[in-house]
Amino acid sequence: MTGPVTAEVRTLIEYQRLCYVATTGPDGEPNLSPKGSLKVLSDHELAFADMASPNTVANLRADPRLEINVVDPFLRRGYRIKGVGTVVDDPGLLAVVGEGLGHDYPVRAAVRIAVTEVRPVDSPVYLFTSAPAEEVHAMWQDNYGYHRDGAGGGPS
Repeated sequence: MTGPVTAEVRTLIEYQRLCYVATTGPDGEPNLSPKGSLKVLSDHELAFADMASPNTVANLRADPRLEINVVDPFLRRGYRIKGVGTVVDDPGLLAVVGEGLGHDYPVRAAVRIAVTEVRPVDSPVYLFTSAPAEEVHAMWQDNYGYHRDGAGGGPS
């Protein structure tokens, strides 16, 4: 039996890496925090590193519910992932979430997520045009100044 983290979800997480994690603060207000360390542990579990996330960690200790959004900014497609997060200091998991970050970031803890639901996210661009994903991708690359030949690199 497969879980909610399908091969397509796994591929996007591994490719994109950047995601946004939403938690709820003690005052009931939302807290949204970017994370660049999201990893797939299994078809039912994800994890990310706590490098500088005191609000996210405090919020999860009080209310473990969270939502993660991971979206390809060029394709305008991705996933909303709901789950329950647990803050842990397991050395093995710390090594997993810290792997490949490219810098010597201090990984203070890890958040292990039991995934309860995954839903697709599609930009309205797909509702209002019949353009295939490749055209949408090229349009947004042009918008940001990126080109398939590697030239460009964002705003000047």
